[in-house]
Amino acid sequence: MTPANSQAHAITIAILAMGGEGGGVLADWLVDLAEHNGFVAQTTSVPGVAQRTGATVYYLEMFDKAMIPEGREPVFALSPFPGHVDIVLASELMEAGRALQRGLVNSERTTLITSSHRVYAMTERIAMGDGRMDSEKLLAGAKAAAHQFIAADFSTMAESFGSLIGPALYGALAASGQLPFNREQFEATIQRGGIGVASSLQAFGAAFHEAQRQLSGDSSSTPEPQGAKHSRLPAVGPRLQALAQRIQSEFRPAAQAHLLAGIERMTDYQSEAYAALYLDRLKPINQQAPSNDEGDELVSEAARHLALWMSYEDTVRVADLKIRRSRFERVSHEVKQSTDQFLDINEFLHPRVEEIADTLPVSLGNWLLKTTWARQLLGRFTQKGRIVKTTSLRGYLLLYFIASLRVTRPYSLRFFHEQERINAWLTCITHLVHTNAKLALQVVKAQQLVKGYGDTHSRGWRNFQRLITALPLFQNEPDAADKLQQLQKIALNDDSEQELLTSLRAQGLLQPNG
Repeated sequence: MTPANSQAHAITIAILAMGGEGGGVLADWLVDLAEHNGFVAQTTSVPGVAQRTGATVYYLEMFDKAMIPEGREPVFALSPFPGHVDIVLASELMEAGRALQRGLVNSERTTLITSSHRVYAMTERIAMGDGRMDSEKLLAGAKAAAHQFIAADFSTMAESFGSLIGPALYGALAASGQLPFNREQFEATIQRGGIGVASSLQAFGAAFHEAQRQLSGDSSSTPEPQGAKHSRLPAVGPRLQALAQRIQSEFRPAAQAHLLAGIERMTDYQSEAYAALYLDRLKPINQQAPSNDEGDELVSEAARHLALWMSYEDTVRVADLKIRRSRFERVSHEVKQSTDQFLDINEFLHPRVEEIADTLPVSLGNWLLKTTWARQLLGRFTQKGRIVKTTSLRGYLLLYFIASLRVTRPYSLRFFHEQERINAWLTCITHLVHTNAKLALQVVKAQQLVKGYGDTHSRGWRNFQRLITALPLFQNEPDAADKLQQLQKIALNDDSEQELLTSLRAQGLLQPNG
């Protein structure tokens, strides 16, 4: 590509960044770089919403003073025009996708530099199923759309030096050769800034070399999207070695990675005995599933979804997760807490009467749910919710007490109901394995409807029940698996439940009590 500076027009640059990532500093550096090296420049910014945190599009134009006719001044645009942007810098992969959507990337003109990491949008996080965008497709689309493409996990790279992502993107831009300035001129701009110089230069240098490797055709630098799968089996601790050996001797290799992760999750959630029960429940499916790729997928998915269901989220689990050291460390890291700062973490808790009853022993929980005056009395104390400061001794001890109820979980009302539901689900799967393994797999995947807690869990469970209740009415049809899959998609995409009810009613699959 001919560098943009060799043409008698402004060099146009768009920076798409989220709040706190240094996009404004990066734009200021580019203006400073231009003005100290014989160019005039102008930058503007347009704030927006990215459904993750505040997102901003910074737009910059620079023009070589030597190309300006005497007595004339260049006229700069205030915002990027689709198809006329020379360089696009994106601080996150979805930001690169937004640039493509806006038409800012031109296959004959634009150099696109993006970080390959993901910060998931709210719509991705709240989806009942896996609502994540496919990172591999985003990367492939971005590469196909751009004239020159550079992508790496610049966020992790920058964090390793204690820097924001801006300096890393700046380094990749310097290596791209699309601006008429050398590396020393880029670095001089960082030094003139005077803040965080050492860490910024380190992040700059690492990204510069990474971009150079990619541009030289070194395939080892190909970016790997977040969430990429690895074939290496996870290691387990000494307490789980016996269960791990059982997995290796009794279960097919294709499912072992999910099984090892499953026993770790079950032990963390409850106990080693609970992890052994997890394997006991999966053994019949492993034995009866066909010895082919379809059977391997069935066992692997059953292992994954059973682990999720057996570690259902109750008040005990929520309390446990909120007081873990790893949570405090993660929050401290995210807010970039310094050693001389204090951090307070406030948790909003709003347990329903049903969730309190679920934590109680079976008989006591049933009594509470059936006794009107008891429900109303307890409801007065729970209707508004409360804020618990987990960084205070009182708040921490309160949640610690709730988390300690894990030892009583096997005797609780919720545990009793969930085990009944799990057993019925597994029975349905094993009955279908011999006659229709494809349909059995869809029944396995239907578990993704049952997730979360509170209203989310109640809504998902109702939808799951409707599908399982309707299943006998069409399970002998040739396209039964496809029909169940389509019904699941409808249930996952509609929080109101009305679309699923309408679809079931239209197909004659809605039971009178549905």
